[in-house]
Amino acid sequence: MSSIVAATRDTIEWLINQHGIDQKSRIDRGVRQVAARWTDPDGDNNAFREFCQTHFVSQEDQLTALRARFQHHLESVYGNLHRAYRDLNWMLHVDAGDMQPVDTLFANVDLFAHVQEDFFKTKLAFVVLLNFPLVTMEEKNTHGNDWAREYWADIRLAEKFEERIPGEVRQKRTEVYTAAEDYVYSYNIHMDGVIDSSGKSPFPQGMKLISHWGLRDEIKAQYAEGKKGYAKQQLIHRIMQRIIKQEIPLGAINNPDAQWNPLSNEISGRNGEMPNSEPEANRRYECLWSTFEAEKLMDPYTPSTPSLVDRRFKSNREIPEEKVEALLKTILTAPVMKDIADLIRKRVGRPLEAFDIWYSGFSSGGSMPETELDHHVQTAYPDLVTFEKSLADILRSLGFSQRKARYLKRYIRVDAARGAGHALGAQMRRDTAHLRTRVPEGGMDYKGFNTAMHELGHSVEQVFSLNDIDYYTLEGVPNTAFTEAFAFVFQDKDLEVLGLTEKNPEVEALNTLHTLWQTLEICGVSLLDMYIWRWMYANPHAGPEKLKEAMLQLSAEVWNSSFAPLFGRVDQHILAIYSHILYCGMYIPDYALGHIMAFQIEHYLKDRKLAREMERMCKLGSIAPDVWMQKAIGESISAEPLLTKAAEALKILKS
Repeated sequence: MSSIVAATRDTIEWLINQHGIDQKSRIDRGVRQVAARWTDPDGDNNAFREFCQTHFVSQEDQLTALRARFQHHLESVYGNLHRAYRDLNWMLHVDAGDMQPVDTLFANVDLFAHVQEDFFKTKLAFVVLLNFPLVTMEEKNTHGNDWAREYWADIRLAEKFEERIPGEVRQKRTEVYTAAEDYVYSYNIHMDGVIDSSGKSPFPQGMKLISHWGLRDEIKAQYAEGKKGYAKQQLIHRIMQRIIKQEIPLGAINNPDAQWNPLSNEISGRNGEMPNSEPEANRRYECLWSTFEAEKLMDPYTPSTPSLVDRRFKSNREIPEEKVEALLKTILTAPVMKDIADLIRKRVGRPLEAFDIWYSGFSSGGSMPETELDHHVQTAYPDLVTFEKSLADILRSLGFSQRKARYLKRYIRVDAARGAGHALGAQMRRDTAHLRTRVPEGGMDYKGFNTAMHELGHSVEQVFSLNDIDYYTLEGVPNTAFTEAFAFVFQDKDLEVLGLTEKNPEVEALNTLHTLWQTLEICGVSLLDMYIWRWMYANPHAGPEKLKEAMLQLSAEVWNSSFAPLFGRVDQHILAIYSHILYCGMYIPDYALGHIMAFQIEHYLKDRKLAREMERMCKLGSIAPDVWMQKAIGESISAEPLLTKAAEALKILKS
């Protein structure tokens, strides 16, 4: 093929002559967008010219019809494929019995892998790129507040074909992430087999905790037990250290017959059969390294975002990387944190431990033993069936009208999660969102209910931002940090739903400190997640062993710079326990952003109706993040409201 540059120039000139000078900017942008992605198999220069001449649309009524065609057909394609994805991954995600080897093979099938490629081969993708605009992150953040809904819908439509990634690359990436997800979801510790220096287990019979969520939540639960709980927290912390450093025996993972002392790392069998005492070695870091290699396969096909780091910030979050890092550090270095740490030290009556990043004593139920919280949950929602039947009542208690609560319930299904829990939204109107939480054998407990409330926030957002949206390509919210924000708003109301909260200034002040302390912790993990991906790209041939060394070094560095001044302890690695690091591809910064934005949204909602305002916000759809925040609450993403409120909370508590 001769140079497409001349063909591009000639085509632009021809189209301007045919459609008029007022179409010049659209023609110039559209033809160049097509040319940048046109390859030899798509045809020669004559085919390129003929395609553009045939498919460029200038008349408004024809453009409206073209837009409507794509909006309708994309919803059908993505919505139906998503339903099939949900079925193929059912056994991986839902605790519906023992998994069989074939279930992982089903989960490996990526029905989306070749969709984009098929749209390019049929030239439908080129029709979109010829007629609808691609714009930069900077343009969105500078001018997006003035753009019409229709223009935003057109941008999101074009972005579906911004990159041309081969189907086999997408399929390989899916297989790697599925394997990582399976590793994480299957990583359980049977706590009744965990023994201390006395040779006895301090944990109840049948307790099984997934890493890291279950282990972390058990540490949180033990604050209500005082000194007795402190001993259990130390033991769980030691389990985490063994996992991070990969010293944990293979036989201690997901094995109900093992008896393991994390302090000495000795293991034996409870049924007379010796478990595997070999250390897990580097399996954890092999898992993370494999996701890095899968992302590297994508890099050559995304020239404007040639790394996962770029894709996450420029395409997914649409917030500059340096802005996110600065926001995280604003929290981590805030002077108010030292005062909060001092208060925690007084409340626990001992020097702070690394695991006190999960201190839960500020929350309304933080001083209530988990057994009591479990009792309240069991009384109200003994199982998932009851919880699902009660969804409308729960939503009514949060301020939704009876009609709206029933409407939302119609589109939300509840499943028992194989992992810690998640919410899988639909991608087609009238399909259902699936709320998933882990439920132990005895029925729903407080951990499961707390997670369920988080996932309910996701699910309500998913229903509103899909079923009530004006253009399909605007479905959802700007990025996952926003759906996390709504999830945190709902999660913070778990005790309110149980009828266990009271309104007074001290309780509100404590809840503010609880929110900020949670945000501090996840900001540290977010920095680590960002730094480890930067390290992998800087050391692309390192491998799992060196990755483990880097993880230990970077987690200690983040700790020493941000947490050591508060805790009085150095070189701690606890931030590296997060399972999301292994299988979510640098997702964790969205949790930190979610905490920050959730507080801003809650603060905005303080004198307003949650139900009405949430519905309005969700209908804004997936416009640019800063534009969304301006339209939703009238201000940009900022940590200052949370920090200011925390300083006020400390004054209230001191008085």
